[in-house]
Amino acid sequence: MALSASAASAGRGSRAEKVRRIFERFDANGDGGLDRGEMAALVVAVNPRVKFSEDQISAILDEVFRTYAEFILPDGRGLSLPGLLRTYDDGAGDVDRDFLALALPAVDSDSSSAEIAQGDAAAVPSSPPSGAAAAAAASLLDDHAKPLGAGAPPSVGSRAAAAAPAWAASPNHGISYDSSWGLLDDLEILVKRLRSKQQRKGSLDSSVGGAGNSNFDSFSEAGWSREISGAADSASSAAPWDETSRDYLTFVKELAVLRTRADASRSREEAFDNHMVIGRALSEHRLFRDALASFRRACELQPTDVRPHFRAGNCLYALGRHAEAKEEYLLALEAAEAGGSQSADILPQIHVNLGIAMEAEGMVLGACEHYREAAILCPSHARALKLLGSALFGVGEHRAAEKALEEAIFLKPDYADAHCDLGSALHAVGDDDRAIQEFQKAIDLKPGHVDALYNLGGLNMDAGRFVRAAEMYTRVLSIRPNHWRAQLNKAVALLGQGESEEAKKALKEAFKMTQRVEVYDAISHLKTLQKKKPKPSKGKDDDQGEQAYVVVEASKFKRVGRKTTLRQDLANALDIRAFERMTKLGHCDVELLRKEMNETDVPVSYSGTGIPEKSIRKAALEVILRRLLSFLKPDTFQGAIKAINERILSVLDAPGSGRVDLGMFFAIIAPICSGPVDRRKRVVFDALLWRPASEGSNGQIRRSDALTYIKLLRAVYIPTHGASDMLEMHGESDPTMVSYTEFLEMFNDPDWGFGILSTLVKLEESDHIRHGRHTCSICRYPIIGSRFKETKHSFSLCNRCYSEGKVPSAYKLEEYRFKEYGNESEALIDKCMCFNLHSKTLEADA
Repeated sequence: MALSASAASAGRGSRAEKVRRIFERFDANGDGGLDRGEMAALVVAVNPRVKFSEDQISAILDEVFRTYAEFILPDGRGLSLPGLLRTYDDGAGDVDRDFLALALPAVDSDSSSAEIAQGDAAAVPSSPPSGAAAAAAASLLDDHAKPLGAGAPPSVGSRAAAAAPAWAASPNHGISYDSSWGLLDDLEILVKRLRSKQQRKGSLDSSVGGAGNSNFDSFSEAGWSREISGAADSASSAAPWDETSRDYLTFVKELAVLRTRADASRSREEAFDNHMVIGRALSEHRLFRDALASFRRACELQPTDVRPHFRAGNCLYALGRHAEAKEEYLLALEAAEAGGSQSADILPQIHVNLGIAMEAEGMVLGACEHYREAAILCPSHARALKLLGSALFGVGEHRAAEKALEEAIFLKPDYADAHCDLGSALHAVGDDDRAIQEFQKAIDLKPGHVDALYNLGGLNMDAGRFVRAAEMYTRVLSIRPNHWRAQLNKAVALLGQGESEEAKKALKEAFKMTQRVEVYDAISHLKTLQKKKPKPSKGKDDDQGEQAYVVVEASKFKRVGRKTTLRQDLANALDIRAFERMTKLGHCDVELLRKEMNETDVPVSYSGTGIPEKSIRKAALEVILRRLLSFLKPDTFQGAIKAINERILSVLDAPGSGRVDLGMFFAIIAPICSGPVDRRKRVVFDALLWRPASEGSNGQIRRSDALTYIKLLRAVYIPTHGASDMLEMHGESDPTMVSYTEFLEMFNDPDWGFGILSTLVKLEESDHIRHGRHTCSICRYPIIGSRFKETKHSFSLCNRCYSEGKVPSAYKLEEYRFKEYGNESEALIDKCMCFNLHSKTLEADA
């Protein structure tokens, strides 16, 4: 049966014509088949640099004739033309390379209209070719390798470039040796064969279509057109191939042969070039694990070369090994800085990729420094400016983020991600009108921009536009059905509209997606609200039941007994407790701070006033915090850093120098770390002693330093009082010394010290205490922690509602008297005492 070229032109075109011409070149007797002698001549001709032995030729031919038995013609005529075409389709050879090697006349685009005679061949076989079959058309040895000259490359180099992958066809491919081109040819054949086999079996990720799918920074091409992308991309691209299959194991063995050839090169420089080419080709095909081995070998051959470290870092990042990627980028940075002007082009790329790797570990402050350095080295690097703006937003520096993102958009107006992040920064500083415009620009540029839609939904919900917010979250879910945060926020938006039943359905969907206990609690609370919602009176709106409370002045709240916490003290303590939870410092043993002080060597520097201090950059402080909070996941650590930067570092680094007094920082966070209260206070004092100003003072600190610390402490944790204190204290100097006992008196002062620590500790200890079936009369949540009972009308409030001064609108009094119960045992004892007192009163009256 004959197959016309027109039927196959869509898939093959001139390719089939090239195979036909190769076939005719070696079909010496014109019988329509290639017998063993003719096939041997073909193998030798397309591998002019290889000296085959008779045994090797025989083994190759045996494998070809066995694998493609269904294409072998009778009467000893040999392999048919469709059979030869099939060997090329299976990756056993490179048609373009072999065609050029044979110096055959060029193929016109229309010349493929000739028919291909199939003869007596049977149907196309399903079994793939083996490794030996591929060797029939591959250069297995390379014994004439030499560097390419500065002028036109030799014939092999030009031949390879003509059929090379896209990156190798670039003028800046960086390939220096002829042997590297041969290895690249053979590796492309191996990868093509592996892809063909895995695609047949359905084990290959559909996203693996070739080198063009790589999203990594291209070192050989100027302009940083393809930066390394974020963590989500690295997770999805780490293992697109089925690395457990037999085909892949065969590929690894064949790859080892190529590496052996590379190691057998005549010089270290040539071996280095060989391994770099192998690694680059593998990474372009997203075979990152194998590429990493080649780059590591290249690092061994030339440890001071920046390229293998940089590319090894890219592979490690793609494999999700972010800490190792960071170390490789640091080695690349060291090599680039030592290389001077020769490495100037790659230096911004290293800073960008190093910043991304650090962000993946949660190290946002350190990432900011590298993005900033990349932008300084290359002011037109829009990607670096965008990443800088996003990272600054991530640590709460919204104005700086706004400026960086605007610069990125100026350089690249169609940068959808930059518009989205600028919208978030503008919303954070209260410029909602411009924020909406930026979110809309991002959506116009990229209609399926999930982050822009989600953030626009959040902005609308903050503004009380619940209908519009629900629409945005619905659009997000239409793109990403498993986006549980969008589902949860949609439920809140529906609840804001008064659609309780729809909100309950959305909450249940969110719980199915995430199984988070807080979502379950929200569902239970919604059910409770629906059950307990009081019926509206005539003439009143239906929605007054749930909001039936008033906020009263603090002076109207009276305490029954000294154990009951003051309303304002509880409000401050709750705020500090929320910060403690956000930063997770409550899970950090305070003794770890002492260990850091003993083991950290910080050089003494001098501030603008000439006072010696152990100050470090914020990025270096972030490294210390990562050790202290090593139990946190990267995204949780990022949240902790943002909270610490906004609340503590903004006070300690008021001038904006980017440096922080480490001893003062330790003293600031010690009170909210875990451990006995007395130990926390001792570590505070030791941290102040550790500062250079207190060295050699025989266990005492200057009173002025103690005052500065306490006022900084109050400025951080009780800002409504601390700000004015800081202004009064400016320029004050007291040379007298105070001991630890005297310092405790200052620290424990409830009005001018940090006496609120006792209330904070009470909150820490009561986190899991519940009060049976008692719920708050305002928010209707089960009461956790202390219960505040109003003695006259017997309604109960939770910590939060008591601190906010909320009382049921049904009870309007001149004053409210509250008693605090730490647990239900205290309430039961108090009830029994009241009952006994009431009984004695009745007996006396009788």
